[in-house]
Amino acid sequence: MSQSCKFSSGLELANLVVNSELLHRSWDAISDLEKRSCTHVPDLPLSVEYKECEHPGMGTIVAFACPSSVNVQQLERVGTDLVSADEIAGFFSMFDFVRTKVNPSFSVHKAAASLFSSHIHLLSLLKEKHGNSSPLIITGQSMGGSIASLFTLWLLGDIPTKATKRPLCVTFGSPLLGDRNFQNAISERPTWNSCFLHVVSPQDPIPNTFVSSYGYLSNSSISQTGYMPVGTFLFCSERDGDSACFEEPRSVVQLMLAMSSELEEEQRQKRNLQNVDYGLILERLKHYNPVRKEYSPLHQSNINPLEAETMIQLAAIGVKRLQGNQGNHMTTSLIANVASWTEDYLTQRRNIFDPTKKLNDIKIDMTYLEWYKKVSIEQGGYYDSYKLWRWKSRDEIKSRHEIMKRKRILTRYWRGIVDEAEQMPQKEGWAFRTRGLYAGTNYRRMVEPLDIAEYYGEGKKDYLTQGRPKHYRLLEQWLNEDKQPGTGNRNSRSKACSLTEDSCFWAHVEEATLCCNALKDGQSSLKDRETSRKRLVEFEQYAMDLINNYSVSVEVFLEQSSFMQWWNGYSELIDLIGGFLCQSPLRDFMKNKRYRNYA
Repeated sequence: MSQSCKFSSGLELANLVVNSELLHRSWDAISDLEKRSCTHVPDLPLSVEYKECEHPGMGTIVAFACPSSVNVQQLERVGTDLVSADEIAGFFSMFDFVRTKVNPSFSVHKAAASLFSSHIHLLSLLKEKHGNSSPLIITGQSMGGSIASLFTLWLLGDIPTKATKRPLCVTFGSPLLGDRNFQNAISERPTWNSCFLHVVSPQDPIPNTFVSSYGYLSNSSISQTGYMPVGTFLFCSERDGDSACFEEPRSVVQLMLAMSSELEEEQRQKRNLQNVDYGLILERLKHYNPVRKEYSPLHQSNINPLEAETMIQLAAIGVKRLQGNQGNHMTTSLIANVASWTEDYLTQRRNIFDPTKKLNDIKIDMTYLEWYKKVSIEQGGYYDSYKLWRWKSRDEIKSRHEIMKRKRILTRYWRGIVDEAEQMPQKEGWAFRTRGLYAGTNYRRMVEPLDIAEYYGEGKKDYLTQGRPKHYRLLEQWLNEDKQPGTGNRNSRSKACSLTEDSCFWAHVEEATLCCNALKDGQSSLKDRETSRKRLVEFEQYAMDLINNYSVSVEVFLEQSSFMQWWNGYSELIDLIGGFLCQSPLRDFMKNKRYRNYA
């Protein structure tokens, strides 16, 4: 276990949240809304009411509630079924932005989604009114919490990725909302996942209902189907007067199972009771000063710090009672599982995808290639020096091997970056493409010519259609998409670029050389000869356009370069076999040696 992942801040975070006004103000808004509700008849169909209030220094609070009392029996009556988001009329279009390439589909609680969709007019007005409010707290209890979560997610879909202020959703005793794909899609946006805080009491059967209904196992095996939690969960023990926060989804599920099993018989006898009064729980927590000596793990020398912290957190929320009625084995297994999952989760968060995270390290590898480009001028240029390495000296070959190593490092990095960006949600993926595009373009223009040199050095052909790696194509595609509309390929440059803008330029040169060879050998069919002649004319135009825009580097015109070798062979071919136009801009440029002034 790595040293940086051995500690959890679940107790500290819980203490911070409990002692802030956030939970108390949110619960006050819910409590006041439920008091104003006209009825508390369990058999009435579910509906949604809301309340808006302003608090100085805290901002706007929007509370949601279902007027009819929601208990386990009513939840079972409306159903605990998951339904694919696109099966509910109107729901899919509102939450299409949640889908990602990794998670193209997801399922949510059918009753919650239907309830949300049936109040879309009301919710749309609230969104229009508060979409830009900051700070903004969305809150609700039980099914009202489900509506609050969906409303918050709906707001997040319109907030720019770079925004620093987002709404916060606080729920009390809310059932789980979606399946594993839903949870994964939210977790792919770390800023979204941090916008959800769920307060759960072990005396409240509502949050546990959907977990147990899908038969999760009480060991390290977690069902791949059914509900999975999203966000941070604040577990508060009414009996112990203590609390702890957990965020890792599998740990949350296991804790719900552990607490629900402990109180199973008691809750079975209270199925028709009203919702838990979280106000009383919050007051007790706020005035409780925990002393945890009675379950200190310090006397156990065989556990690591993260397991010790996990043991204290579990005991703080009352899981220690499992020792009395289910044996130490289950508690030990639970501690080990939660600690292990937490370590994995913390490691994953530490390595959250950030396109700029390793760019400073990568710049060092790019510096090696820039040096190689500079010293290769006398050897025919960057491209040809790398391509013709077999005829170099021992020191030059050793230098090339170092460049190959740096090239592999760069390629591995950018392949990973592009793969992650492609899989990311649309907004986050586009944000990366904007931030990382400059570095990615420099990498492509520097490294792809070396890949092309290796490709044709092995006697292959048709690099553009047969050999070009996907990450190069995507980097080029994203660059083109980033260009302002109407700018096209126009360039205001008055001097030659240091890196040829088209990273596939040398592939075009190699293909043009192959076309010349096909025309010279006299064995090609008439059709192939005509195709080669046509492609050579097209290459002339392509090359001249780049030259006119100063879009090729000066090394293209070095005497030993592949481009100059092509030109020498091509000019002889024109005189030898004919069939070409008498004049062209490129031929005029080359024959008059105007490239000597190209800089």
